[in-house]
Amino acid sequence: MKGYLFLTLSIISEVFATTMLKLSDGFTVLVPSLVVALGYGISFYSLSLCLKTMPLSLAYAIWSGVGTALTVMVGIIIWNDIFNLYSAIGIALIIGGVILLNQGDKREDVADSRLKSKDSPAN
Repeated sequence: MKGYLFLTLSIISEVFATTMLKLSDGFTVLVPSLVVALGYGISFYSLSLCLKTMPLSLAYAIWSGVGTALTVMVGIIIWNDIFNLYSAIGIALIIGGVILLNQGDKREDVADSRLKSKDSPAN
């Protein structure tokens, strides 16, 4: 559970930093530029803490997928980026991929726990 909290913080700070990246205007505006560095620093630090309890493949897939989907939503809401059928399908595929990866990880945990219970000396 702790890993998911750090992952959530990592995603939120990454999306915020990316939003500030646009406002930094190529790092020519000081405050948004500083917030970009701080946001990405928090994001990567939180991601590293998350990786203490989560597998890299799952954590990175969630981080990049959810971060991308949220960044698309920010672009649509704040900067009136184009939202069309292709955007909707793309976001749905990203979310579906993250769900599938998460399910695969849960099945692996169940299989591991079954193997460990068979190998235990109590049996």
